[in-house]
Amino acid sequence: MENIRQIIEDVAKNFEKNYSSQSLYKGNMPQRSEIIDLINEIRRLMFPGYFGTENTSLVAFGSFAGNTVACVYEDMLKQIRIALSHSSVSENTDDEAEKKTIEFIKALPHVQELLIKDVEAGFEGDPAAKSREDIVFCYPGIYAIFVYRIAHILYQLDIPFIPRIMTEHAHGKTGIDINPGADIGEYFFIDHGTGIVVGETTKIGNHVKIYQGVTLGALSTREGQALSGVKRHPTIEDNVVIYANTTILGGETIVGCNSVVAGNSFITESIPPNTKVSVAMPELRIKNM
Repeated sequence: MENIRQIIEDVAKNFEKNYSSQSLYKGNMPQRSEIIDLINEIRRLMFPGYFGTENTSLVAFGSFAGNTVACVYEDMLKQIRIALSHSSVSENTDDEAEKKTIEFIKALPHVQELLIKDVEAGFEGDPAAKSREDIVFCYPGIYAIFVYRIAHILYQLDIPFIPRIMTEHAHGKTGIDINPGADIGEYFFIDHGTGIVVGETTKIGNHVKIYQGVTLGALSTREGQALSGVKRHPTIEDNVVIYANTTILGGETIVGCNSVVAGNSFITESIPPNTKVSVAMPELRIKNM
């Protein structure tokens, strides 16, 4: 028994050396399970009738939207308040949380407009899609984009923890890792999607399509926190297609508009507009056994 008591004391000491003692108390951190519930509620609002149990053909949409927005507001306010109280130096955490929650709610109609365009890009960009409903219900890319778009609003509002919890949840479900800080334009389409990485300072224009295994990353992160806030990830301009397993690195790297990047490319310098980029076909050698 004495050994167990000593182990507990040693674990607590190790933690307190490196982290705020507030972190020892569960109530002072946003709750992952409640944030996932919020994602699901917001998805019901963004795509009425697709998710949840209510029949929107029988329920007045105004009532459905009003009730759902009210629930999202209350639950988001709670999580934002917790997140801010953990990290904010402001004495008016409650007022700050309320203002930021209202700003988030006000942004939802615009997010919905963007998502409708993303679905359209998916339907127009994939001949295997039988309907727009296919895209909404089944495609991991649209789920990852949806979560990114709501997390990005929270990121812009300087909400700690919650945006990354959201996008890492989507990452776990889809294999698509989009940092909430990335700046992504309209009509964005991810085809297949597994293994995609989009870094924090990536900028993506309109009508961009990327395939599985694409990395939009940084050249080097050896300087660690010294690079925080620095443009480390590439810029992808409008109407660009990036095929599977391509890696594009560097904050100064720009892929110009209307360009196509073939699969398995490795790019660390800018590509002019209206360009096709490919790697030389590797030599195939066949030998008798």
